Amino acid sequence: MFESTLIPVNGVRLEVFEAGRAGRPVVLCHGWPEHAFSWRHQVPALAAAGYHVIVPNQRGYGGSSRPTDVTAYDLGHLTGDLVALLDHYGYGDATFVGHDWGAMVVWGLALLHPKRVNRVVNLSLPYQERGERPWVEFLKEVVGGGSHLVHFNRHPGVADAVFDADPSRFLRNLYRRNAPAGMPLIDLAGLETPPGEPLMSDDELAVFVSAFASTGFTGSINWYRNLDRNWHLLADVDPVVRQPTLMVYGDRDTVARSERLSEFVPDVDVVGLDCGHWIQQELPEETNRVILDWLRRRDAA
Repeated sequence: MFESTLIPVNGVRLEVFEAGRAGRPVVLCHGWPEHAFSWRHQVPALAAAGYHVIVPNQRGYGGSSRPTDVTAYDLGHLTGDLVALLDHYGYGDATFVGHDWGAMVVWGLALLHPKRVNRVVNLSLPYQERGERPWVEFLKEVVGGGSHLVHFNRHPGVADAVFDADPSRFLRNLYRRNAPAGMPLIDLAGLETPPGEPLMSDDELAVFVSAFASTGFTGSINWYRNLDRNWHLLADVDPVVRQPTLMVYGDRDTVARSERLSEFVPDVDVVGLDCGHWIQQELPEETNRVILDWLRRRDAA
């Protein structure tokens, strides 16, 4: 990666990496429990294609601010950080690329600040229909109380302490490829080594381990603790994402595809890659090709 800069935005400071400063802006938004380093394979490819690549460690991660108030991690604040980041660089809008929780933030940004988003590229997590019930209640019924999505909300501090006690073991166990179909992504105990193969080299993994050993996991987990707050924040928002969108799925991802994606994202192209959840790290060259080909076609349209 490249040297980072601390940029004051929206009442916090974000640690931001960038490359290709003369091009059109593309902002890469990582997921959980990740880091700007998750995009290490995409940054040089996008910069070489003529884009100004902006990669923040979002609030709660890396060298960025970690507010103590749980509500400081809702979609209002997370999308506000990205809008303020565009203001910092003097951009009216940008293409936003998200993975996992980063995709959730990009979907929210397209709804809450549509004029600041010209195109959307999201990996793994499709658009989440708001529904009639708050998300944690709905998720408990669908995936059960043992899911990390529910557990993080119903048992604050428990998972944080487990992960903080041995971040190296937790992250090494989490970042796997070629796991058997149906394996849960998150082991809340964080202790059992799952099947599959390590996703990263020891040196690559060390970047993530060092970051979370310094920050702990609470700030990042607080994103989950705002699921119901986000549900309320989106109550009066037009639910349709109208920007041109690329949705990239991992065919072996445990995150389910959306059967109604085009109802809420009418201008969407869908691509599946033969990988699991960590799409841009598992198949970096294929991910780069798909994203760059799509951006070129949209540029030419």
